[in-house]
Amino acid sequence: MSRYTGPKNRVARRFAANIFGKARNPLLHKQHPPGMHGAKRKKKSDYGMQLDERQKLKAVYGMLTQKQLVNAYKKALGRPGNTSHNFIEQLECRLDNVVYRLRFGSSIFAAQQLVAHGHIFVDGRKVDRRSFNVRPGMVVSVKPASRQMKAIILAKESINRELPDYMMLEEDKFSGRLESIPQLDQISLSLPINIPLVCEFLAHTT
Repeated sequence: MSRYTGPKNRVARRFAANIFGKARNPLLHKQHPPGMHGAKRKKKSDYGMQLDERQKLKAVYGMLTQKQLVNAYKKALGRPGNTSHNFIEQLECRLDNVVYRLRFGSSIFAAQQLVAHGHIFVDGRKVDRRSFNVRPGMVVSVKPASRQMKAIILAKESINRELPDYMMLEEDKFSGRLESIPQLDQISLSLPINIPLVCEFLAHTT
């Protein structure tokens, strides 16, 4: 399945939440889901609810593809412990998400671009793979030559997001570190998502 490239405001309206953290709230003038019957949607089936939870999760982490979700689920399934916890923790430790959490990018999509274009270092080496798994102790930083980029400066000056407890940030050095594996109760998502329901859906599609 290919990555969604349509209007992001349409996705935000579908779930009635400003899930991408845009400065101009897409729900300001259009609060209901898209479509002529958006305000009067019928109750969804169990399958429809699973699809919605999956779509919300994909959106929060930058419109991940079905293949990326399935790969993350399989890895979580192969680890000891609670699969749902392992699954969300793995997504949280993606390099693009860590860059976003460290406030180097104004949105998850801006963070993905920074990684893909080679502006991010991990332990002093360039890493341009967005799905790279950041482990505790690894230092994530902005490449010295990229620190005066307008997008990074604006993100640094305008973003008012709390730094997660499991991360450390040295703002003056444009670097941060994953201090520990994030626990489920520490992960703050922009939407309430039923993670077990997503895993249930993926279990039946792998």
